[in-house]
Amino acid sequence: MDKKGREELGRRGEDLACQFLENKGHTILERNLRIGHLEIDIVSLDPNGIHFVEVKTRRAPVQLEPEACVTLPKQRKLVKAAALWLKKNPDPALAGQECSFDIIGVLIEDGNHEIRYMEQAFIPIYM
Repeated sequence: MDKKGREELGRRGEDLACQFLENKGHTILERNLRIGHLEIDIVSLDPNGIHFVEVKTRRAPVQLEPEACVTLPKQRKLVKAAALWLKKNPDPALAGQECSFDIIGVLIEDGNHEIRYMEQAFIPIYM
């Protein structure tokens, strides 16, 4: 798949992920956020707190589940980006909110899709 095809697939997966989160009661605060060389796919808010979400989208068949592609280095980058986002957004409504690092795997096959949501997929110990 060429770069344009990968970008379209990723955008479709993020659209589906946002719709999924909104259906679960989340408010999308940011999408495709770039902070320097760091990126956060989705920042959302629900009654449980702020969610920093990494979305991985793949077309079936796959050898490795999409969510398994969020490696430790990727987790570290997401945590750094989240810390910078929190520092730049001193909104009193967000103060004291619990932070969750989530992964959404989107598997697309023949026009259908499957979403796998891993809420609190990892807990940062290196912030």
